[in-house]
Amino acid sequence: MLEPTRVRRVTERELASLLRTGPFEHALRSAIQSRGLSLERIHARLRERGVTVSLASLSNWQRGRSRPERETSLLAVRFLEDILGLPNDALVTLLGPRRPRGRWLDHVPGSLTFQDLCPVYSNLDDLLTQIESPVDGQLAWLSHHDRVRIGAAREELVVQSRVVFQARRDGVDRHVAIHYNPRGALPSARRVTFCRPGRVRADPDAGLVAVELLLDRPLRAGETYVLEYEFGYATTGPEEVEFSRGFRFPVREYLLQVLFDPTALPTRTYRVWQSRANSEKIDLAELSLDGWNSAHLIEFDVEPGVHGIRWEWD
Repeated sequence: MLEPTRVRRVTERELASLLRTGPFEHALRSAIQSRGLSLERIHARLRERGVTVSLASLSNWQRGRSRPERETSLLAVRFLEDILGLPNDALVTLLGPRRPRGRWLDHVPGSLTFQDLCPVYSNLDDLLTQIESPVDGQLAWLSHHDRVRIGAAREELVVQSRVVFQARRDGVDRHVAIHYNPRGALPSARRVTFCRPGRVRADPDAGLVAVELLLDRPLRAGETYVLEYEFGYATTGPEEVEFSRGFRFPVREYLLQVLFDPTALPTRTYRVWQSRANSEKIDLAELSLDGWNSAHLIEFDVEPGVHGIRWEWD
């Protein structure tokens, strides 16, 4: 019988050296080993302090697959220092200066950040870091069409999206599609058209999936491109009462259709709007179902923010 592999516990001297020299992920992993704590226990202690960081994020930090950079993530690192019995700023110092992000935000008036639009931003930031997406803001949205199907059990069946982009610079060759739904099972990218699926990263705790969509060639500045993708469920999707799309940049046209099963029609549907994910949600207008059991909104010259449709059941 083979003996179980034993992990040698890091000595205090070795840990002290790593805290001086880094890198961050080695120091964090060694500190966790030295204290004999599981990630699950650390996750629980962070939650006791009111800090929400997913187990996947903690694992990725100690493996070097992603780095904590945003305000909420850095706060979690400071609590980690306390939980692991480390000096103040021992881990934070190893992170160094923040990497430049979103340089195209300055080129597009009125642009928003992911933090403005995503309620679980730190989790999303981890996923995007893992994908290492270089295309932030380099594709302009000309048109976006979402078609959402709701089933007989009031569940989300599928979300189909068709997008028309225009390259803001030479060489753009990919887009990252994001689906956020904190209720129920995570969907998968079941179908893509006019592109190829690349890296996929998911955070079940946060209800997030990010999928890299690879174009068939690098685009020239000003060139347009059409692609389609679909998020669906292998099992029953979550019961849903709303679908919203967050736009960080202006969009020339947005069309959203929600199609309901004829045996499960809502009593009321509304067009909704939020300027930010943490701002008040506003009902702009009540919508009517058409003869095909669907409601829709269409908007031109769309300003950045959260646009969507919500509905009420009996």
